[in-house]
Amino acid sequence: MTLAATHWILTLVCEDRPGIVHAITGAIVEAAGNITESQQFSSDDTGRFFMRLQVESSVSRERFEAALAPVTSKYSMEWQLDVVGRPLRTLVLVSKAGHCLNDLLYRERADQLSVEIPLVMSNHNDLAGLAEFYDVPFESHPVVSAGQKLAFEDRVQEVVEAHDIELVVLARYMQIISPALCDALSGKVINIHHSFLPGFKGANPYKQAHARGVKLIGATAHFVTSDLDEGPIIEQNVVRVDHSRTPAELVAIGQDEESRTLTQAVKWFAEHRVLLDGARTIIFK
Repeated sequence: MTLAATHWILTLVCEDRPGIVHAITGAIVEAAGNITESQQFSSDDTGRFFMRLQVESSVSRERFEAALAPVTSKYSMEWQLDVVGRPLRTLVLVSKAGHCLNDLLYRERADQLSVEIPLVMSNHNDLAGLAEFYDVPFESHPVVSAGQKLAFEDRVQEVVEAHDIELVVLARYMQIISPALCDALSGKVINIHHSFLPGFKGANPYKQAHARGVKLIGATAHFVTSDLDEGPIIEQNVVRVDHSRTPAELVAIGQDEESRTLTQAVKWFAEHRVLLDGARTIIFK
């Protein structure tokens, strides 16, 4: 009995050596696969080879993986095989600002983002109504003392295990993640921040930016590491402004950029288009 064709995503990373592309395409032929998209990159900095393919094949996952096994073993590959469009199980952490959360939940509902959000967690209760509007469970736990922060992060790890979470998104979650949690979720946590860091810190960065007459507002989405706001960058955007903008207008413009940038980073991650190359990312758009 012939199985219906499945559209797969195959990503792989290994030491750059001759023959990799020939070997992997041969394995795909062995699995009766038809390549519908192919991108590759060789890093001169790290000597590593990166590849992302989309493949249509009517064989089972077991047969596909069996065809790949000799090649992945020979080249000591880090590799992943997944189904195109499978929603990535995603936990979202927030504080009080709702613009990024709203964009993520809307695009999930509209099938514009391949994620499944089983829970939103927060250190405040302000966004409970927004989560309820989208019919997504919401938990709030105060994070004031060191003990409360530890309890919150323990609960995050419980949720990650209970829901098989594959991605954690800090959608303007205004708490520093501990090194222990960063290590436990390495390569699986995405954060967003505005471009004023480190120039304008504190509670009113847009007011400070207005006072200084900034001309550019931007946002950066990046992986979270124990080095604050210095993880590998996934996406950045910028918009030009001028003296006519009020502080409130700068806030609105900045929030739009943050939402757009974070959602794009999550979209690429969910589509397995983001691969790590040391302290930077390879993005197969």
